[in-house]
Amino acid sequence: MPLAPLVEPGPPLTKAQVERYSRHLLLGQLGELGQRRLIAARVLVVGAGGLGAPALLYLAAAGVGHLGIVDDDVVDASNLQRQVIHTTGDVGRPKVDSAAEKVAALNPDVAVTRHHLRLDASNAREVIAGYDIVLDGTDNFPTRYLVSDVCAELGVPLVWGSILRFDAQVSLFWSRPPGGVAGVTLRDLFPSPPPAGTTPSCGQAGVLGAMCGQVGSVMATEAVKVVTGTGEALLGRVLVLDALAARWAELPVRPRPARRPPASVAELGYDPAGSPAGSLGAPLCALPAPAPRERSGPLPAITARTLAERLAARERGADDFVLLDVREPTERGIVAIPGAVGIPLGEVLADPEAAVHRLALGRPGGVGRDLLVHCRSGQRSAEAARALTDAGARAVNIEGGVLAWVADVDPSLPTY
Repeated sequence: MPLAPLVEPGPPLTKAQVERYSRHLLLGQLGELGQRRLIAARVLVVGAGGLGAPALLYLAAAGVGHLGIVDDDVVDASNLQRQVIHTTGDVGRPKVDSAAEKVAALNPDVAVTRHHLRLDASNAREVIAGYDIVLDGTDNFPTRYLVSDVCAELGVPLVWGSILRFDAQVSLFWSRPPGGVAGVTLRDLFPSPPPAGTTPSCGQAGVLGAMCGQVGSVMATEAVKVVTGTGEALLGRVLVLDALAARWAELPVRPRPARRPPASVAELGYDPAGSPAGSLGAPLCALPAPAPRERSGPLPAITARTLAERLAARERGADDFVLLDVREPTERGIVAIPGAVGIPLGEVLADPEAAVHRLALGRPGGVGRDLLVHCRSGQRSAEAARALTDAGARAVNIEGGVLAWVADVDPSLPTY
């Protein structure tokens, strides 16, 4: 739907700006006035990863005057398949630094603010309040809901994208759009995050790298349109991409009658660290999250080095345990710890008792064996170990998972 321009135009363009943005100036719907609005705009991109990378490049090229970049992560080699703003030489560097340098190289007139931090309830409002519009390219559900709720509280428009495997979604959320238009937020589409373990991350399920360019570019286009008041915004609509079928579809989003403004952000208790990293894609059939289960005591855990010692002892007949890998089969095809049995986390959480029975943990005389559980980084395995403990197993988490195994035991293996 057409919306009034978000940003007032800045000063008249210089000769150099006319030359740089001439192809924009030729567009009657955008033109010189629209370009001045872009130069005056302050746009925050949360996440300099698969979606943030192309969005940042196109926003910088479009002449957005001030870009903010939020990311607390460093560049990893596995990022380079899709995060095109980073290069091989950037591996190990903070993503905000790598991204800011590429923006400056592309368009030195763009001012960049680096927010090298993880957004949480203590800082999100202060960060977001300094910008006209936000693009959410984050990789975990708590941060996504935090960003959406803060934007809704402040009345800041939010361009939202989600991507996993070969599927993606893009929309515009805005709690208080101009002109009496009905506002919608992420909670009108997905009232609450999906239950833990029901939605794999891109680190578990994979993602087609080139599709990040498609979705990130659509997000940048929506930001340009909202800033300049050009065309029809995606407010009240979700674009859904099926890359394998080469099809875009569209779904309506309407305000939920029961939706209420979010509580004070400081009271919401978001915990991004408690969500699987890389969870880019929320399914359209996302269900309400269950009530948190009470957890008693710390979870038993051992290091990868201790696991190696116990595996060697098991080979000698001096130890007896089951090693469970709760990653997806495709992950196990990339790298695996020898001697592990595979059951994906989703299956474990769906029926922990059945998993215990399937692993034949009992022995004659009723003496049970230890169940050592691992995943890629230790997050999913911790969740599985708690569920299996509740089902009667003596479950122990492997700290750091496969990443720790490669780093501390067998560096010849690949990581992902």
